[in-house]
Amino acid sequence: MEASPPDSPNPGQPPAPGVELPPAPLLPASAQASNTGSIRLWLRDLLVSVAASVLIITFLYQPVRVEGTSMLPRLEDQDRLFINKFVYRFSAIERGDVVVFRYPRNPQTSYIKRVIALPADRLSIDHGTVWLNGEPLSEKYVPDEFRDLRSMAEIIVPEGCYFMMGDHRSISSDSRDFGPVERPLIYGKAVFVYWPQRDAGVVR
Repeated sequence: MEASPPDSPNPGQPPAPGVELPPAPLLPASAQASNTGSIRLWLRDLLVSVAASVLIITFLYQPVRVEGTSMLPRLEDQDRLFINKFVYRFSAIERGDVVVFRYPRNPQTSYIKRVIALPADRLSIDHGTVWLNGEPLSEKYVPDEFRDLRSMAEIIVPEGCYFMMGDHRSISSDSRDFGPVERPLIYGKAVFVYWPQRDAGVVR
């Protein structure tokens, strides 16, 4: 069954001779101009938003993919996250930051690890416990099941270098293996996981 407009008594038939149909309502010229102006404004705002997003991602944030499980439990293999490429131009690298850097032995490869010690810090590891400047380091980000029993003799982190470690200590290849990382190799701070949804959130 088809519905028909109430003004047409015989659907599908032409109107009877001499019967005039009411003209379609016309928008005033001012209303038509207003609609056109609104569309133009909407398109302009959309283009500005897209351009701003591209600039932000290009110059401020960069999406990266995690490969491996050395930063469990916070970062899982194949997680996608944004790194801030600009933040360290205005602020210092701090202990506890999760950073992305070029692997010292192969700058074509990038690693993501946590900053454990800063330049001039005294660091040693005793059966898995990190000692920093004579005090044991509290590391709530490392679950007990991810700890190991490795030890390392005391070192003083060289000027312009940072000591990196993965949160999954028992499987992580980090500064215990390849040494402190020079500042120019560090190019971003991990900020936010955006995919998959179950892992989405700020990186701490």
